[in-house]
Amino acid sequence: MGKRKAHELAATATSAQPQAPPASSLAFVAPGVALPRTRSQVPVVTPGEPIAAEPGFLRGHGTAQRPDGVLIATVAGVVERVNKLVSVRTLRSRYIGEVGDVVVCRISEVGQKRWKAKVGARQDAVLMLSSINLPGGEQRRRTAEDQLNMRQFYVEHDLVSAEVQAFFQDGAMSLHTRSLMYGKLRDGVLVNVAPSLMKRLKQHFHSFEFGVHAIFGMNGYVWVSARVPGAAAAAAADAAEAATASAGNHLFSTTKPSESAAAAATTTMRPLTFDERERVCRVRNALVSLDTLSIAISPASVAEVYSASLAANLSPRQMLLPNVLARICQSALTLVQAS
Repeated sequence: MGKRKAHELAATATSAQPQAPPASSLAFVAPGVALPRTRSQVPVVTPGEPIAAEPGFLRGHGTAQRPDGVLIATVAGVVERVNKLVSVRTLRSRYIGEVGDVVVCRISEVGQKRWKAKVGARQDAVLMLSSINLPGGEQRRRTAEDQLNMRQFYVEHDLVSAEVQAFFQDGAMSLHTRSLMYGKLRDGVLVNVAPSLMKRLKQHFHSFEFGVHAIFGMNGYVWVSARVPGAAAAAAADAAEAATASAGNHLFSTTKPSESAAAAATTTMRPLTFDERERVCRVRNALVSLDTLSIAISPASVAEVYSASLAANLSPRQMLLPNVLARICQSALTLVQAS
């Protein structure tokens, strides 16, 4: 009896001890997209961190002065100095426009003599009726008839490329589309990225060598399409629709529509091919990859990610996998650090 109780106690003690989990060939590995970056020379500060400043400095946005006279940061961002003015530009914030910026916006409201558009700023921008191009490029004063026909130009949810013209007293942006480059956008995809990653360019309308066109809006809205965007393309599409309607009206008539109108209809209204859609999707995913890793966005960096994905034989869907992002964006990061 004594030996039996001893064996039972030993078995109980053994079962009470924690058992090691069985070895498995499937071990969980957290997805990491960290890139091997060198130490940045850009002065980045966090809230409450002192900022070195010369005597007689001027306090700008994102800064505050302690009672002992030390200048500190109130937001996390990059220190910017203009002469004696010291300010901190936040890394992630809403779009703060400047005159001359090219933006891509979405119409949110049709009002009296104006449209309101969302540009990703603290308040909606304003597009006046007098700041758009009339059909045919006609130059004249806007009349009451133009006000009644405002919905023939833009309606709610339309995507429009425009330029920042001025600012109102309340801080709202005034836009204009008085150029054939600007106007309604169609047959493409809108990509929303961080405005702080957008690089200021000489020309924000870019055509890639692989047949994709893009508008790099400074407000973080990037338009990608397989056709040339702008008012000229929209006018050609409208002309194509009119030509198609005219062809239908002349179905039982002896008069034939013009060959040029038919050619325009064929060119602008044809559906996009599979290869064109795939190229657009690849550019779109390249933009999302750069935004995910907080790499500056420009035509050069997008082209680098596009080429890297092709060299790795990846489909557009595979470009966003966590274990692929760092590899295809490495060349773009190297390009940005060298520039």
